[in-house]
Formats: sequence, structure tokens, C-alpha cells
Amino acid sequence: MTPASARRRRRPRVPVFDHLDIPVVAAPMAGGGSTPELAAAAAQAGGFGFLAAGYRDVAAMTEQVRALRARTSHPFGVNLFVPGPDTADPAAVAGYRDRLAPEAERLGVRLGEPKWDSDAFAAKVAALAADPVPVVGFTFGCPPRPAVRALRRAGSAVLVTVTSADEARAAVEAGADALCVQGAEAGGHQGSFDDAAERTAPLAEVLAEVRAAVRVPLLAAGGIIDSAGVRAALAAGATAAQVGTVLLRSRESGASAAHRDALADPARTATAVTRAFSGRRARGLVNRFLTAHDRAAPAGYPQVHHLTAPLRAAAARAGDADTLHLWAGTGFGAARAAPAADILTGLAAGV
Repeated sequence: MTPASARRRRRPRVPVFDHLDIPVVAAPMAGGGSTPELAAAAAQAGGFGFLAAGYRDVAAMTEQVRALRARTSHPFGVNLFVPGPDTADPAAVAGYRDRLAPEAERLGVRLGEPKWDSDAFAAKVAALAADPVPVVGFTFGCPPRPAVRALRRAGSAVLVTVTSADEARAAVEAGADALCVQGAEAGGHQGSFDDAAERTAPLAEVLAEVRAAVRVPLLAAGGIIDSAGVRAALAAGATAAQVGTVLLRSRESGASAAHRDALADPARTATAVTRAFSGRRARGLVNRFLTAHDRAAPAGYPQVHHLTAPLRAAAARAGDADTLHLWAGTGFGAARAAPAADILTGLAAGV
């Protein structure tokens, strides 16, 4: 019997977030924020941790799963990006590339190739079906039914991020076992199925609408920074609260030093939703790059993501927080430098 088949046979179906010692989930934060250490710390503290497979190839995703399994025997999840259609306007993307040329020259790098790709979606689904994890999450869209069926047959529960009641209904119809309900306060990319319009409804409003529309377990995400926020989410019908921004300065976070420092910089006082860094709407700290390029940035994900990737990598190496994507939710001021377990147990205090 192979290790993978042994795991499938001995592991019962995992109830989705129903039996956590603390009802707090460490969000998947693609691009480096999430690490096996962070997910393990969340699980060991009695909560739940996610790995972010976005922007990683299959081998890197598999290695992170292996590293997490070596650190904890508790359940955990892996989150995937659902690829959208290639609808970017090539002329608009080319114009944005021309606009960013001086940024690349200043940092001594070449801009990336603005291409569409699926983020190896099918290969990642196949790998997770062959060697299943307790929960597989999806964002940026409704996963195809064959993918959902394959993962559920393998024994994984399926979680889908939604930002409206209509998206919630579609996800449940596709076979989702649970939903992550995301409010506009959330940091990073908006998880909406359609990126055409900015999502502006606060978490409390979206959670109430989704709770009335479907009957599956819900995670609540967006602007939750303290135990009062966790209690409010549970009182509104969520099974658990999902948090990300408050963990970015934790000891186990993979966020860059420039990102960590920016979150604690008293001169940074606001967040905004922008397409400037990736071509898809995402909330981050307002900085020079966001202010300079927000209005010019076209709708074009992942083309713009690939275009700006060398800029952002160079900015991180240089500690240039004014050029870096500083993903953060509206409650970024609550992020603190501490062990993740301390942050998470503090959020669950009195719950």
C-alpha cells in the first residue's frame, strides 16, 4: 500500500471546521505570506491553517504539503486559484507595459511577459486528488464540477470563496461543502467570480445574505482583527473566522521585511483596492506605486501580475515599500510581531 492510499483509507471524512478548539482559520495568502510554519502553528493552536498554492508550480505545492505534514498531524487545507477566461485587452496591457518601463529601468530589471495561464490548475487538482489533503479551497471563481467531484471522491472537503449570495448558490450547486464569505474589508485579492466590478459590501452584509441563501458551513473573512470580530462573525452564523492581515507580522509569516515594516509604519494610514499590481482588484496599503498607476492599470489578470512580477521582486529585495504590493485589510493596524499561536488564541479569547 502506498503512503497516499494508506492516508485515503485510514482518514475518515473530515467535518469542515466543526470541531476546532478555537474557531479561527489562518487564511491562505499567496505570494509568500502563507508558509507551512504558519499553517502548522494555526493547527497546533487548535485552529485551522491553509497553504496557498497560487503562483506555485505542482512540485512546490507538493513540497509545502510535505513540509506541513512533517510539522503537524492536524487537518489543514490547500487553496487554489480558479483560472478565468482570457479577456484582457492586449493593447491596454501593452500600454501599461510602456507606462511601467521607467519603473523597471529604475530598479534595474526587465518587465515580465504579460501572458495568460491557468496557474497549473488541472495539474494541481490531479495532484491533490492523488494525494489528498483534508480541505481544498478555491478562490477567483467557481471550480468546475469534475474537479470538485474528483477531490470529494478522494476524501477532501471543498471550500469556495464567495462575495455574494449568487456566488454562494453557484458554489453549493457545484458541490462545495463549505464557503468562505469575504467582505470588502479583506486584504489581498477580492475573491469574486467576476472581477468586472469592485466588491464594496462589508462582511456583515455579505454574511447575512449568504446565510439566508445556503445551508452549508461558512467561514467569515474580512476585517476581523480581535475577539469581538470573531464573536460577531459566529453570532451572524459563521462556523469560524478566517484571518490573514493580522498574521502577516507573525513570526511564522513569509511576508517580506518591507511588507512587515510597512504594516507597522504610522505614516501609512489607509488601504485601497487597485488593479495596479496584478490586473485584478486587490486591497493593499496606499503607496507611491498604487497612487501613480491605479487609474491606468487595465483589467488583465494574470497578464499584469506576470508583467509586474520582476518589479515587485526587485522592490522586496531592495526594501522598497513604495513600489511593493503591500496587501492588507482595513484592520492592518492590528497586525503585530508575535508568534502566530499567540495571535490566534488572543482572537479566540472569550469566544
